[in-house]
Amino acid sequence: MFFSKSRYTRGAQCAKSLWLNTYNKDVLNSSNKSTKTDIGNKVGELACNLFPNGVKMEFEGSSFDEKCEQTRKLLENNQEVIYEATFCYDGILIMIDILQNTKDGLIINEVKSSTSLKDVYIDDCALQYYVLSNLNYKIKQVNLIHLNNEYYRSDFLDINQLFKINDITKEVLLNQNQVKENLKYFEEILSKKEEPDIDIGTHCFDPYECDGYEYCWIKQRNLCEKENVFNIPKFKKSFEFYYQNTYNFEDLDDLSIFTKNQQIQIKASLNKEIYINKENIKKFLDTLTYPIYHLDFETFMQAIPEYKGIRPYMQIPFQYSLHIDHKDKLEHKEFLSECGIDPRYEFAKNLINDIPKDVCVLSYNASFEKGVIRNLALAFPEFSEHLLNIEKNIKDLMIPFQNKDYYHYKMQGSYSIKKVLPALIPDMEQAYNDLDLIHNGSEAMQSFEAMQNMDENERKAYRQALLEYCKLDTLAMVKILKHLEELVK
Repeated sequence: MFFSKSRYTRGAQCAKSLWLNTYNKDVLNSSNKSTKTDIGNKVGELACNLFPNGVKMEFEGSSFDEKCEQTRKLLENNQEVIYEATFCYDGILIMIDILQNTKDGLIINEVKSSTSLKDVYIDDCALQYYVLSNLNYKIKQVNLIHLNNEYYRSDFLDINQLFKINDITKEVLLNQNQVKENLKYFEEILSKKEEPDIDIGTHCFDPYECDGYEYCWIKQRNLCEKENVFNIPKFKKSFEFYYQNTYNFEDLDDLSIFTKNQQIQIKASLNKEIYINKENIKKFLDTLTYPIYHLDFETFMQAIPEYKGIRPYMQIPFQYSLHIDHKDKLEHKEFLSECGIDPRYEFAKNLINDIPKDVCVLSYNASFEKGVIRNLALAFPEFSEHLLNIEKNIKDLMIPFQNKDYYHYKMQGSYSIKKVLPALIPDMEQAYNDLDLIHNGSEAMQSFEAMQNMDENERKAYRQALLEYCKLDTLAMVKILKHLEELVK
């Protein structure tokens, strides 16, 4: 079995993850992996246009050994650019996204779909350098190419502005001894049939959340059975407590090191209590005026911007739900774009038609909606005054829960609406479970992007599912607000 770049970077993050990937792959969670791979492939293919007239290695119907031989012959024949150039040394297989063959040596170009240069990419490129140098190739330079998140597309896509090219040759050279040490360590780990006893730690999330998280944290360490310090938001000493074996709330004997809000969470959990600060909740409610416009957006992102005024991974709104509470009656309005087009203009136009100026707008985690509206105002100056008026008047329903003015022990430290809602209004959780096709924002985003490839009947079904899901989100906000109002009466 070949040892690949992805297995090397996996091992660099955690050798136990590498062992599981080799001998017990079934315990790893591979969800969303195909989506990320598809995005990476699209970005990689587009980046090839930065270096035109290359030859691409085609892998269907050929073995890796044949591709290595084909690459070698192309270099001997002075082919200047090769895409997916393939090399193997000592069982290590690498495929270089874009290889330049110059008279002064080879230039390695690794392409990533992220918008920044990360240390893990240097590990990746260092392995490529290690293989080529041991095959006695002269290497002139190593480049890391990634997306430029400051680039806004105009009428046409400018790939020279879309991508940033970073020379990381020095960093890669400094990493060569580490590559040797890592490979030796990985060989030792993989030579054993017993699973390595490597404890959980910050490496579980750095640089990526490990796909063995559930296996190591839940099945092996039982960290879901009782609420513990890992459930405390922004608590930086979680592992310090864990390594001292005092991480469950019931094991804590001194709460003075915790903030007031953290103590509220711990005490509520231990005593199965609900903490309510009616005075602060009332102060929040006094900032609201009826009618209240409960607003929720659904968005998607594009790594490669297809529309004018879009930058990589910018939130593109395609749907909103609006429940208007007049106190004596409830009204609902909504918008859902057609798929396969830029939805922003129609979205913005409908939004300002449905929300008048100077009314009270309520969102949950309002910074998201505010950011989307500000981007719309920049894109469409004719709507900007009205849009910015809406943005200015948005209040955040999350505040009482974020500030622990209302805290239910079932929230387990979270103030996301998906935790708050079942704690306050259990019946609403069942309403989400009863939905057929779409149950959360991630599914909504993925479904909207996939709809353009569906047949008419399937597309209609998903449109209806999107409308039902988003409508339920704003109805949930209405019910949460009513619950808070009842508390302070």
